[in-house]
Amino acid sequence: MKISICPGSFDPVTYGHLDIVQRAADIFDHVYLAVLNNPDKHPLFTVEERIALLEESISMLSNVSVDCFDGLAIEYAKQKGALAIVRGLRAVTDFEFEFKLAAMNRVLDPEIETVFMMTSSEYSFISSSAVKEVASLGGNVSQWVSPKVAQQLYAKFKEKEDSR
Repeated sequence: MKISICPGSFDPVTYGHLDIVQRAADIFDHVYLAVLNNPDKHPLFTVEERIALLEESISMLSNVSVDCFDGLAIEYAKQKGALAIVRGLRAVTDFEFEFKLAAMNRVLDPEIETVFMMTSSEYSFISSSAVKEVASLGGNVSQWVSPKVAQQLYAKFKEKEDSR
């Protein structure tokens, strides 16, 4: 069975993420969407919230499951028996970071490949950070995230505003 992982913070999951996941699901027998549990990043959503949003977003993909991990993605890939780590690229600026990461992973485990996928052009400028910034200022994010994610984003920022 050809297994891959698609690691990320997914804070929040965007249509750009889903574009990569859907295409990976067409290539691999099984894809693990692996939510990074890294509290140093100070995520807006908890791991549990991100998992729930991802599970709802990929419910139509029978060969994709959502999980979480901490530590190195390459170690998580080994645990899952993955032959590849799938990474999305939006622009040249992503490439340098991802290239270095792939090179390090290759040293750590030369049997696990890194597969780069270019995000479809309509999603090439979307980032979770930008979506959060627009939502925090009350802007419309419906073209970049699902209605459920948008609803949760606005609720989080309202909650933060109300607690001030």
